[in-house]
Amino acid sequence: MIVEWIRLHETLLGYLGVISLVTFVLTIILIPLLVIRIPPDYFLYDKEHLKQFHRQHPFVRVLTLVMKNILGVVFIGAGIAMLVLPGQGLLTILIGLMLVSFPKKRALECHIIQKDGVLRAINWMRTKAHRSLLRLPEGAGDHARSKETSCAAQRNDD
Repeated sequence: MIVEWIRLHETLLGYLGVISLVTFVLTIILIPLLVIRIPPDYFLYDKEHLKQFHRQHPFVRVLTLVMKNILGVVFIGAGIAMLVLPGQGLLTILIGLMLVSFPKKRALECHIIQKDGVLRAINWMRTKAHRSLLRLPEGAGDHARSKETSCAAQRNDD
């Protein structure tokens, strides 16, 4: 019965295999490139960093916001698929979350980045690229800390 189903759906399975292989290769290339571009103090930012964004022309600001959100949704979708397909699912989801805008975003980012495996993988990639390790807020390990910008404080601000 299973063999018969496979024979009936050979083309579909072939496409799924190719898509899986392509997404796996792309994530092996893209995720490290994106991870090393994260500023080391990304998780320590305060609302002052957003002022530069608000100084842009309204059309450019809206266009940038829309494009970032679309790209973020694509990364989140790919990351969710990679939880069952080959690829770096959690890292891809984290990159997607960093791009999209929604309430309580900072709290979710902090929750994901504080997972030992995620932080270890990101900092390993950053070390290989000769980049500074990510600095996390208070309560997130032995990295640089800042009481004013802890994840708990960010949860209240979102």
